[in-house]
Amino acid sequence: MKKVAVGVDIGGTNSAYGLVDEQGNILSEGVFPTRNFPDSDLYIEELYIGIQNLLKTAGEEYELIGVGIGAPNGNFYKGTIEFAPNLPWKGTVNLVEKMKRFFPTLPVIVTNDANAAAVGEMVYGGARGMKDFLVVTLGTGLGSGFVANGQLIYGHDGFAGELGHVTVSHTGRVCGCGRKGCLETYVSATGIKRTIFKLMADSIEDSEFRHVTFTDLTAEMITKAALNGDPLAIEAYEYTGMLLGRALADAVSITSPEAIFLFGGLAKAGKYIFEPTKKYMEMNMMPIFRNIVAVRYRREKRRRSRGVGSRMAACAKQGINIPILLCVQTRVSLTDTTVR
Repeated sequence: MKKVAVGVDIGGTNSAYGLVDEQGNILSEGVFPTRNFPDSDLYIEELYIGIQNLLKTAGEEYELIGVGIGAPNGNFYKGTIEFAPNLPWKGTVNLVEKMKRFFPTLPVIVTNDANAAAVGEMVYGGARGMKDFLVVTLGTGLGSGFVANGQLIYGHDGFAGELGHVTVSHTGRVCGCGRKGCLETYVSATGIKRTIFKLMADSIEDSEFRHVTFTDLTAEMITKAALNGDPLAIEAYEYTGMLLGRALADAVSITSPEAIFLFGGLAKAGKYIFEPTKKYMEMNMMPIFRNIVAVRYRREKRRRSRGVGSRMAACAKQGINIPILLCVQTRVSLTDTTVR
């Protein structure tokens, strides 16, 4: 009987889940909107039903050996999600405790979603063989996972490496965390929407966005417009890349990574986000770090209508060969681009 684990990726917009084997292959998968469940208990029930459906419809019998969950503000030490600004649940949610009601005999592990992506990249992706690198996820918010000397950096409380909440302007945009000017208020799917509306307010430039409400506007629409040559969309990505590049230059000064990996919806803009990010990172880098840090971005080619996303969540492998939390990188076809 094949051993499998459940991997769950809780995002601000959607939650993806799948059955993953010990080689990191996604055997089956599902997705549902996170924000449809403002009650965390109802969310867990929906997730459990989805997992059971995957097991029932599987073509063979599996031995389920663990559950791993990647989530914004996921605390590896406590098994909780704490004050996640981009999730519908307020305060602290004891996710492990809630999942144990449905999986009482299985190990259940929670970690930050970007940390999950970092370990997945180290085990299955482009960071294999690397001991120092940084993963940045560009979704509803901005997540980051730092690996130094071959170890994921958790900090004493489990929340180290929150690049999305470094301050780029003390009088800047209000963030969901309660502060002002956090990087993710500019560099994220939500942030670039805010940038588009700011540019439209300051310009008379014609744009297809002038007839779109903020609620209806999506980062995917902005990416498509940039690829079609819309000047405001291109300017928005230039501004976003500038702020991200500056922040990455600062991050490099702290951990001296060999490479930086960019994931998520904004990465689909390709050169429009990637080139300004690289340019401004190098411009703001200390001389000793210039032109030695590789920057890679992944654009997912979806195999299904929704797919699991550019990162698969953590899966708890408590089996004979893998006794630790493995954060599994999605095995759908990816375009991996590197610039030095």
